[in-house]
Amino acid sequence: MADNNQQNNQQNNNAPQEDVGRLRQVRRDKLAELQAQGRDPFQIVKYDQTHHTQQVRDNFDTLEFVVPVDEEGKALPVALSDVPAEKVVSLAGRMMSKRVMGKASFAGLQDRDGRLQLYVSRNDIGDEAYADFKKMDIGDIIGVKGFAFRTKTGEISIHVKELTLLSKSLMPLPEKFHGLTDTEIRYRQRYVDLVMNPDVMETFKKRSAIIREIRNFLAGRDFIEVETPMLVENAGGAAARPFFTHYNALDEERKLRISLELYLKRLIVGGMERVFEIGRVFRNEGTDTRHNPEFTLMELYQAYTDYEGMMELTESMFRYLAEKVCGTTQIPYGDHIIDLGKPFERLTMNDAIKKYTGIDFDTVKTDEEAKTLAKEKGIEFEDRHTKGDIINLFFEEFCEENLIQPTFIMDHPLAISPLTKKKPSDPEKVERFELFINTWEMCNAYSELNDPIDQRERFAAQDANAAAGDEEAEHTDEDFLNALEIGMPPTGGIGYGIDRLTMLLTNSAGIRDVLLFPTLKSQK
Repeated sequence: MADNNQQNNQQNNNAPQEDVGRLRQVRRDKLAELQAQGRDPFQIVKYDQTHHTQQVRDNFDTLEFVVPVDEEGKALPVALSDVPAEKVVSLAGRMMSKRVMGKASFAGLQDRDGRLQLYVSRNDIGDEAYADFKKMDIGDIIGVKGFAFRTKTGEISIHVKELTLLSKSLMPLPEKFHGLTDTEIRYRQRYVDLVMNPDVMETFKKRSAIIREIRNFLAGRDFIEVETPMLVENAGGAAARPFFTHYNALDEERKLRISLELYLKRLIVGGMERVFEIGRVFRNEGTDTRHNPEFTLMELYQAYTDYEGMMELTESMFRYLAEKVCGTTQIPYGDHIIDLGKPFERLTMNDAIKKYTGIDFDTVKTDEEAKTLAKEKGIEFEDRHTKGDIINLFFEEFCEENLIQPTFIMDHPLAISPLTKKKPSDPEKVERFELFINTWEMCNAYSELNDPIDQRERFAAQDANAAAGDEEAEHTDEDFLNALEIGMPPTGGIGYGIDRLTMLLTNSAGIRDVLLFPTLKSQK
């Protein structure tokens, strides 16, 4: 007959098919028994952890302890005090498997780095502790102390000499062979997703590394990291609908920021010269595979350079991140290999449209001509749209889907770039670029507009758009205009979406896969 605890653990692992309520009650009963004995695991406040699983693997050659044998080749009893202190290891984590085989058992311990096998023997930990171990459940958090060795099959393991229950898991984990696969549950219960799916943990480790290496790269270029307000009177710097909130203390309406731009430019005015911020921004829009209403943005501004300087910085940073985080500039994504090692292609927006449609908007002179072309191509537009808006609609419809390898799209229409400096050679266009990879816009950059008179006129045009019903139009920001009148040097600026960049470098299909807690409709 199978051991009762083996049966219990099999039931726990098959929880989706079993009566979860009954299994939870079994675990609560076990907890109550421990508490009645004065051994409540929730009263334990700390555990001295000396190693993680990967450290044991990486340093096994120096940590391994070989148990001495007698003349017949049988292992001799070894107390923990017999093991050299430098070879004693103490690990803590979640028990993810358990195989009870009479007087000796095997278990799997999982911590932040991965999983490692445990060898647990009644002769080593004692009758009472071994009986307690047999009652433990998959998902319980334990601490073990012992030494590293290699089993007869060659698997690196921990020979456990002491075992402590640190926290009781009262809810069964998903069935072990299939893990947590329901995407809705995965996103709502990310804590379970992280436990059950090792690839998910690796994705978020990589995300952390991406942010760390962005900071390292910019520190190497003498940038200062700063923080700017999230609650603002005027949510400017991008075309997006803001979220509204109420500030009780001042009895005033506030908005959640949609961009970092206007405050960072104020710091350029103040003489900081090279600034960046990594922070959350909020846009009141729908969700899809590439959009979440709150996301992480990195924006930087550098005085005395232009969008050409921003292109160099962007190409260098993306290449640096690929090498540091992925170990290669050849990045697999879906069916493609994205080559971040070779020079990025450069195309003007009009040249891209001409390449993929044959239409040359440089020869189109009026808004009406542009609208006629849009009608011929079946592109929907609004009466208020200008030639510049139509150009952007053409680009989105016919060009973006072709931009797989890194491509800088440059020289956007003035109409869609209210904060960007005009091209001296063509005042209908601005010194702006977007980087496209795998059909996605990865970043947006400008030669920043520093003429306060021109900026006021463009804000007025945006105000008119807002009055005409454009909910994403910007509004005049008088304090920002005042800052420009104080004087802002020629400046290059850029914004990167950290989430989309993480999707690319981790080969993740959707933005929810790289957000620990994506926005979801609440469960009533």
